[in-house]
Amino acid sequence: MPVPWFLLSLALGRSPVVLSLERLVGPQDATHCSPGLSCRLWDSDILCLPGDIVPAPGPVLAPTHLQTELVLRCQKETDCDLCLRVAVHLAVHGHWEEPEDEEKFGGAADLGVEEPRNASLQAQVVLSFQAYPTARCVLLEVQVPAALVQFGQSVGSVVYDCFEAALGSEVRIWSYTQPRYEKELNHTQQLPALPWLNVSADGDNVHLVLNVSEEQHFGLSLYWNQTGPQIITLNHTDLVPCLCIQVWPLEPDSVRTNICPFREDPRAHQNLWQAARLRLLTLQSWLLDAPCSLPAEAALCWRAPGGDPCQPLVPPLSWENVTVDKVLEFPLLKGHPNLCVQVNSSEKLQLQECLWADSLGPLKDDVLLLETRGPQDNRSLCALEPSGCTSLPSKASTRAARLGEYLLQDLQSGQCLQLWDDDLGALWACPMDKYIHKRWALVWLACLLFAAALSLILLLKKDHAKAAARGRAALLLYSADDSGFERLVGALASALCQLPLRVAVDLWSRRELSAQGPVAWFHAQRRQTLQEGGVVVLLFSPGAVALCSEWLQDGVSGPGAHGPHDAFRASLSCVLPDFLQGRAPGSYVGACFDRLLHPDAVPALFRTVPVFTLPSQLPDFLGALQQPRAPRSGRLQERAEQVSRALQPALDSYFHPPGTPAPGRGVGPGAGPGAGDGT
Repeated sequence: MPVPWFLLSLALGRSPVVLSLERLVGPQDATHCSPGLSCRLWDSDILCLPGDIVPAPGPVLAPTHLQTELVLRCQKETDCDLCLRVAVHLAVHGHWEEPEDEEKFGGAADLGVEEPRNASLQAQVVLSFQAYPTARCVLLEVQVPAALVQFGQSVGSVVYDCFEAALGSEVRIWSYTQPRYEKELNHTQQLPALPWLNVSADGDNVHLVLNVSEEQHFGLSLYWNQTGPQIITLNHTDLVPCLCIQVWPLEPDSVRTNICPFREDPRAHQNLWQAARLRLLTLQSWLLDAPCSLPAEAALCWRAPGGDPCQPLVPPLSWENVTVDKVLEFPLLKGHPNLCVQVNSSEKLQLQECLWADSLGPLKDDVLLLETRGPQDNRSLCALEPSGCTSLPSKASTRAARLGEYLLQDLQSGQCLQLWDDDLGALWACPMDKYIHKRWALVWLACLLFAAALSLILLLKKDHAKAAARGRAALLLYSADDSGFERLVGALASALCQLPLRVAVDLWSRRELSAQGPVAWFHAQRRQTLQEGGVVVLLFSPGAVALCSEWLQDGVSGPGAHGPHDAFRASLSCVLPDFLQGRAPGSYVGACFDRLLHPDAVPALFRTVPVFTLPSQLPDFLGALQQPRAPRSGRLQERAEQVSRALQPALDSYFHPPGTPAPGRGVGPGAGPGAGDGT
């Protein structure tokens, strides 16, 4: 591919050497050598077969050094290709044999030695060139006169013009004689990188940026340099229609196999449109970013607030063909946040973005007027609505028709924003906010008066309405005897939440409990519950009774096997003063479960408030949880049955059949299978 001058300059840098590259005219390869030497280039390339090293029969010419230089091979003044010139430096190696070995010299036809000690030396020098994916070998014949033959000394060089190479490629060159008397020379050179291919990083993503002209077709191969059978897994999100696979052996002049298996794959097309983006460049120009070229067309549409579909403005505008990464323009005079771009492919909407919303703000409650111009200055106006375009003026029942007179006045007075204009028509965006405010001002005033009156009525019944709406607050305290009992408590709390009660329990506030500490958490919950006229429920169990007894005897809680979330232990320091000072009645209620604890086992101090057994006394328990002045509801029995049904599975799971004790049960006074039966 010819290399443009500016790209070559970018590749080789700003050094003056760039402009002084030697230019070779004509497509033919050539060779020349140092003064005194004679050389010739074979007419065609040869096979790259170095062969084995053989003993030298006498003095021979051998390559000692390789030197390369970048030149330009030009067909025309501006049609040049990058080319690599190679210079092979030669020296005489070996020595003359004794006279008795002259028969061997006579057989060394490849050396071209005519007479020992006085003959010229001749050699065939091979240059092997490899630059993926091509490889070449050329043969140079060199002859050195006898006068220049000095053992171990350089005799000059032979220059080959030239091997064509591509920018950014890695070139490998070998040189040896034929036959090969010594190990071949090798040289590797990295040519300047392509200026149109750059690798950049964006977080975890790696971008390959190709800057090529629109008319230039190119292929990009990402390949694994591996040997043996391989299984390569592609992420399904990376599949796009233009993703192709090329496979070839890493050998000179190998045949490549190409396949593009995802051209018709629905997943690939879906990934393509998910990756595609519309990008606004200026007020009128935008472009489509997508991984692949694709047939598509775009048009403007108008999107009104409220979730209605975006309505294409075709006509008066038309669909425009879209080219990926090519700047497109719409003939707009002004931008508007309600203007959006729709992209269709295969008669299906694939992409829609309101490009101007980012810079001009959210959608506005404006009406779009379409002006159609006819011959003799005839024109008509219609307002774009979800139901269609409503002519103005109109007697229809739509919003635009009702406000049509005002819209026409605004249009004539210049209060509407002109978005587009040509010989066939125009587009105008007219604001609607002020009309809505005027029309509904009295309605809003009436609503405010009604709301004020309603608020006054509600304030008069604040206490009753608050209780009915929110329910009474209930703080549930218990001792975490074991995990089974905690599940039973959770079931009771969940069942009470189905009633007009706001239940607080440490099971549901473990994060706050850990952050604040049990004492601080309970103190805050107790104070809030009592301030709101709520009730504190003490749920007694064998473990709770034991803790209460310890407090009553020693005045402090002894160490136990309770966890850091046991709010009952922490709460005793606040609960006991309320009972000792007579503040508990009306604010506290006790409860225990049948078959787990008899009410008589509860310490006498805590029996100064009602203590109910559950579920046998559920109706009375629920009645005690109601507001103090609330009337007894006729649905109390129904609610008690509802709570009982919700609680029964947890009770059945907790209580094992007789004779099978559960861990943690039977601790404390009154515990046992028949504790709740009065036996």
